[in-house]
Amino acid sequence: MSAELLRESFKIQGRNFDKAGEVSSEIKVMLRDLCIDAANTRRTVIVAYEGEMNVVMYARRGTLTLILTDDDVSLEIADEGPGIPDIEQALQEGYSTASDEMRELGFGFGMGLPNMKRNSDEFSIESEVGKGTKVFAKIRLDSRPCS
Repeated sequence: MSAELLRESFKIQGRNFDKAGEVSSEIKVMLRDLCIDAANTRRTVIVAYEGEMNVVMYARRGTLTLILTDDDVSLEIADEGPGIPDIEQALQEGYSTASDEMRELGFGFGMGLPNMKRNSDEFSIESEVGKGTKVFAKIRLDSRPCS
C-alpha cells in the first residue's frame, strides 16, 4: 500500500445548483498541477463531478475527499441524504429518481452512478435509507510525466 501524498476534503451543500461543479473543477486543476496524466485526470473528474451532483441533487450536505498516492487517486463521497434503497437498481443506466425540477435543469438521466462505476478501477457504495450514502472510487495511475 502506497503512502498518502495528499488528502483534501471538500464540503458540498445540497440543493445549491449555483455552486454545483466547483469541487470537481478544483480537483481537475489540482490533478493537472500534480502532473496526473490527462486520461486519469479526466476519469477522476468524471467520478468527482457525478458524485458531487448526486450530493447537490439528493442530500442535505456531503463531503468529497480526494486521496492521492503514487499508485492511485481515491475519492470518498459521503452524504447526509435519503439513502439508496436498491443499489443494484440505482446502478442501472437510465434509472433515476430525479424530480421534474432537476430534469428541467438538465440533470437526472440516470447515468451518474453508472458513469462513476465505469470510470473507476475499484468502486463500491454503502447506503442506509434515511441516513445517507458513501461512495468509494479508486483510479489507478499511469506514470506521472513531470516531477
